[in-house]
Amino acid sequence: MQRRKFTSGVVSMGGLWALAASAEAASLSEGDATLGVRAALERGAVAAVGLLGKSGGFLDNPKVRIPLPGFLNDAAQLLKVTGQQKRVDELITAMNRAAEAAVPEAKALLVSAVKAMSVSDATRLIRGGENSVTQFFAEKTRTPLGVKFLPIVTRATEKVSLADKYNRVAGKAAGLGLVKKDDANVQQYVTTKALDGLFLMIGEEERKIRQDPIGTGSAILGKVFGSLK
Repeated sequence: MQRRKFTSGVVSMGGLWALAASAEAASLSEGDATLGVRAALERGAVAAVGLLGKSGGFLDNPKVRIPLPGFLNDAAQLLKVTGQQKRVDELITAMNRAAEAAVPEAKALLVSAVKAMSVSDATRLIRGGENSVTQFFAEKTRTPLGVKFLPIVTRATEKVSLADKYNRVAGKAAGLGLVKKDDANVQQYVTTKALDGLFLMIGEEERKIRQDPIGTGSAILGKVFGSLK
């Protein structure tokens, strides 16, 4: 009889622990999760813009450095052999400088995008994969960011006369299936690559937060993402 009472007590204590855990999860989902996602996004955006939106941010970073696409990259090797390396390097440098000039425009839009996030979104993102917050905001902001980036990239690439030549050669190559259609315009190509690099670096920052939330020094990040450990 006493054993049954003891067992019942253990079960009851287990139930209390489960309820406590459930209450903590509910608390996170209602308020802290949203604050945590906002903090993670802001930290990621600031870090990415700081790394990429400066001279050498793309050009000197092998993770995001923008090369000539496909067939044109192969053709560039031949141009270098024929003494045209300077011209090739000028275009590659101009493409990467254009991306560096465009990236700072992303910060405000990324941070403001969190205001439209629902509580259920925040809860799902907190418990998602290692870069679920980044993916969510890429889906929400990639198109409007592209609109902001394109004119900046266009102005930067117009300073290099090779940009028009790139578009002519790439257009012909695209017609032969040697270059993707989306890559046949240097301005559009650089804009796409700039966005790829931006979200890559935001994703890296999110992974760091998830791996060591306490190490961020942020109370809310430590509380929210630390609760998942």
